[in-house]
Amino acid sequence: MTEAERRRCVVVGGGPAGMALGLLLARAGIGVTVLEKHPDFLRDFRGDTIHPSTLTLLDELGLGEWFAAVPHTRVGRVTLPLGDGRTMTVADVSRLRVPHPYVAMAPQWDFLDLLADAGAREPSFDLRMRHEVTGLLREDGRVSGVAYRRADGTAGRLRAGLVVAADGRGSVTRRHAGLRPREFQVPVDAWWFRLPRHEEEAENQLVPRMGGRRFAVALPRAGYYQIAYLAPKGEDVRRLGIDGFRREVAAVCPKFADRMTELASLDDVRFLDIRLDRLRQWHTRGLLCIGDAAHAMSPVGGVGVNLAVQDAVAAAGLLAGPLTRTAAGEVRGRELAKVRARRLLPTVATQSLQQALHRGLIRPVMEGRREGPPAAVAGLLDRFPALAAAPAYVVGVGVRPEHAPAFARRPPLPPRTPRSEGAGH
Repeated sequence: MTEAERRRCVVVGGGPAGMALGLLLARAGIGVTVLEKHPDFLRDFRGDTIHPSTLTLLDELGLGEWFAAVPHTRVGRVTLPLGDGRTMTVADVSRLRVPHPYVAMAPQWDFLDLLADAGAREPSFDLRMRHEVTGLLREDGRVSGVAYRRADGTAGRLRAGLVVAADGRGSVTRRHAGLRPREFQVPVDAWWFRLPRHEEEAENQLVPRMGGRRFAVALPRAGYYQIAYLAPKGEDVRRLGIDGFRREVAAVCPKFADRMTELASLDDVRFLDIRLDRLRQWHTRGLLCIGDAAHAMSPVGGVGVNLAVQDAVAAAGLLAGPLTRTAAGEVRGRELAKVRARRLLPTVATQSLQQALHRGLIRPVMEGRREGPPAAVAGLLDRFPALAAAPAYVVGVGVRPEHAPAFARRPPLPPRTPRSEGAGH
């Protein structure tokens, strides 16, 4: 492909939203290029939760058996500890009447490699790694493409009928388009690290730990735990030193006290600046934002990947027709606005649930006002355990679950040979 050649659609960012959209549009026969600045997908401590709605979507795309072959663990319930030593189930995914009544925990790079391999089967799919978007091209007052930089430092330009910003919550593309999100207050930041998982620790149950102004969540993975230690917003836990940090984690998670020395230094701990924001308008002429570029999610509930993929499915279904309507593939503003109109309710509903959990659970624990969930909530769920299916449905399936459009559906694809970890392209 020469630099002068144009594509109907350029997707900026090879995360879950960008890769899913690229695959779906390619299955509609639309020429689409996905630009990803990194050489591969191997970046740890990203969203690794694949929820029931996304698992169903993979089945519809013919990718269910591919995903089943990816190493993953399955979580059926989320429980919270009570002060008297008991636990309370707050979300029971196993109660849902869906094809996959569980949350799959799989490395994001395996999920993205799967989508990339599926895309490679489509003649109109073009994935370019090591291509960093540096700006937008404009023509007659509309976005008409992107400028990018290759790994060797050389520059290029690619024109397109539509540019989709799927480059995450720090979206460069969104910033160049002049779109600014509305930000919501978040009480905590997250510090991510791994600890070994012993062979006898076979139960795949998510049990957040809290108390003493501390909060931690251990995600069960194959052979290890991926742990999020939450600290008050703006507090740098590196001031504690590695020994102090080990003591803080062991205090809230005594179960891990015997393996804290596995953290050799604070270089093994990754910082995540938690944000919760949402664009008022998801598009401008010639450009659309989806996924975290349109709405950054808190890690509470692990919904980021699934909301991003759902955005991509909605965008593909709504825009495949308009993208083929004109020779240049230009999409009118009112067509782009339909994506926000369809996805706004599930976005707002999910973010509102996250804000409620921030206010009602996480903030009181971090401020020392409570050691666990509100007593009224605990009593209600203890008396009516079936109620735990409601939050499981909101998080695991969603307010408006999206399904693969007819043009993207396939029977189960032949087995694939998985890449080595994060092999990239």
